[in-house]
Amino acid sequence: MFKKLTLAAAALALSATTSLAATEITWWHAMGGELGKKLEEIATKFNESQSEYKVVPVYKGSYPETLTAAIAAFRANQQPAIVQVFEVGTGTMMAAKGAVYPVYKLMKDEGESFDPKSFLAPVVGYYSDTQGNILSLPFNSSTPILYYNKDVFKKAGLDPEVAPKTWKDVEDYSKKIVSSGAAKCGFTSAWITWVQTENLSALHDQPFGTLENGFGGLKTQFTFNGPVQVKHWANLKKWQDEGLFKYGGPVGGDNAATMFYAQECAMTMNSSAGRAGVINNAKTFTPGFAPLPYYDDVTKEPKNSIIGGATLWVLNGKDKATYKGVAKFFTYLSRPEVQADWHQYTGYLPITNAAYDLGKSQGYYDKNPGSDVGIKQIMRGTPSPNSKGVRFGNFTQVRTIVDEEFQALLAGKKDAKQALDSAVERGNKLLREFEAAN
Repeated sequence: MFKKLTLAAAALALSATTSLAATEITWWHAMGGELGKKLEEIATKFNESQSEYKVVPVYKGSYPETLTAAIAAFRANQQPAIVQVFEVGTGTMMAAKGAVYPVYKLMKDEGESFDPKSFLAPVVGYYSDTQGNILSLPFNSSTPILYYNKDVFKKAGLDPEVAPKTWKDVEDYSKKIVSSGAAKCGFTSAWITWVQTENLSALHDQPFGTLENGFGGLKTQFTFNGPVQVKHWANLKKWQDEGLFKYGGPVGGDNAATMFYAQECAMTMNSSAGRAGVINNAKTFTPGFAPLPYYDDVTKEPKNSIIGGATLWVLNGKDKATYKGVAKFFTYLSRPEVQADWHQYTGYLPITNAAYDLGKSQGYYDKNPGSDVGIKQIMRGTPSPNSKGVRFGNFTQVRTIVDEEFQALLAGKKDAKQALDSAVERGNKLLREFEAAN
């Protein structure tokens, strides 16, 4: 009898332990270093806030590596519940039939409050379908801005509190900087594709592709070889030859940050999320922050810049308990205090209006001049079909092609028109391949 009672008690204890075990939610992400630590801190705080669910972040490498790993895992039925995918992977995720559990549907199914109007419009608009349904949760959103060295400006006889507004200003400032010996080059840029081609097109309300830059569906064609883009690429080549501009390196252009930190180049254009890195590395000079320049002979009122960064996609194939936990986690992530802390620590945009308002009420933007440059720039005016973003399949590969053609331009192998025409032709072939596969 005693033995039976002992066994029964053990079984009951085991049952209780099993029932109390937290449901694990695997989150694949692409953030290393300090950003990865902050991401893990967010997950830990959510886990500590309740006992039913445990979010487990797993670093899977770069953005392209994380996306590739997620696709392969889904095919092998070993997918995570959540995967972080960069903005240019949006078209690929939307075309992955049966793989995605749309966030708007998840939140509705699980009874979680989820109002699209609570998010910054340019942010959430990029990740919504044509009916306005949000497909993935905005997490780390950014936009490119101009960074400049106030000390170098002063040495060159420029007002350190006045950043260049137009490309003519950038050229004139760069000439003064180089001729005065204040720095070896006027400016550099990361992401020739994202900053100097995609965002250049958006700011000047020029189409990057047909069907509203791919938002209208497949069968789109690239059109970023228009007069404005050709003019700009030709200028970048001319400015390189004159010693005013230095190429920041392929695709991401990591050398741009190095040249700016070393005070080799007085200005750089990079993600707003690079703000923390600039502040941490600008130990011997004072950095300034400003919107991207524009051609005032093309437009007097530049449009909004477009988004970068990534969102969180939910993958199909998990049980009900997992999805309930994912929905709870997404509600937690969207809290104003969580978003404001993430935004203020990293330099990424606050994804919700409440998080932005919280930062203002805290006096964060007054205490940190320039920290809202990216927010104001991306919120500028009403987005047009040309400025709400770009959404194409195989776009990671297309960006590599664009950069290859830009390098051919800088090497003198092609002129600007030839290089952009070639990039468009090669890019369109990749679009047709993506259509055939989807």
